[in-house]
Amino acid sequence: MKQYDCTIIGGGPAGLNAALVLGRARRNILLVDEGKPRNRVTHHSHGYLTRDGISPQEFRSIAQKEVLQYPTVQHLPDQVISSQATEDGFRLETAKGGSIFTKKIILSTGLTGNLPSIQNIEHFYGKSLFVCPFCDGWELSDRPLVILAKGQHAFHLAKMVYNWSRDLVICSNGDPELSEAQLSILSNRNIPVYGQPIKELRGLDGELSSVEFTDGQLLKRTGGFVDISWTHASTLHLSLGCETDDTGAVRTDASGQTTVPGIFAAGDTALFSPSQLIIAAGEGSKAAMGVVKDLVDEEF
Repeated sequence: MKQYDCTIIGGGPAGLNAALVLGRARRNILLVDEGKPRNRVTHHSHGYLTRDGISPQEFRSIAQKEVLQYPTVQHLPDQVISSQATEDGFRLETAKGGSIFTKKIILSTGLTGNLPSIQNIEHFYGKSLFVCPFCDGWELSDRPLVILAKGQHAFHLAKMVYNWSRDLVICSNGDPELSEAQLSILSNRNIPVYGQPIKELRGLDGELSSVEFTDGQLLKRTGGFVDISWTHASTLHLSLGCETDDTGAVRTDASGQTTVPGIFAAGDTALFSPSQLIIAAGEGSKAAMGVVKDLVDEEF
């Protein structure tokens, strides 16, 4: 039975860049990816030098083509559903009934976002409502924007987005959970806070036009940012015994190795936040170099 030097689980920017580095290191690797990236609803990705504004689909297509030109890299469109340690590595089982034997693992399965319960929000997410101002703030510059969040997350988002637009409001869809000091700071920046329940978001073709409250008030907004709750897209790290930190991120050392020898984590899995493409790719590169060092130390 063939044993891979490393199996990468998850084919986002972290997994793809890990595959590139490992392929160039002449290692036999398998990239397992079910093709459901976190940013698939987004039309354009930003902040990646030479690829600014690229669509996520085109980015993945280019990356996969570059990675698969290396003969020791294989791609499997599947999902790893279970795993167990063996004497010389790990055995992975896939949704399609396959078995994979591998010396090392890189977990780059990413995160899944859970939108707040607001009617129609899914129609605007990724088109005129976003989560990261560094990714999409430029496109919304100087527009009337809404922050859909509450508490410290709302305060932090408002401070950050204020860099791109001074026409801001916070809609908390209930108790804003802000301190008097925070409300005073926001008031001094002319950022009103609306705590009444939201009936629905309005707009056409993904472009937000207004927020309607249950009391009938209509607030014109043409875009904004939303606070999303995040969960791991896979629980493999738990079944493998990898520890997580207080934020939920898979705990890693400076090389990307988890608390379980032979298992590495990269990208959103290790950061537990929706990172930019360039950051996730760098994380994948770091983990791949850690894998190569581990293999070399064992073989030399």
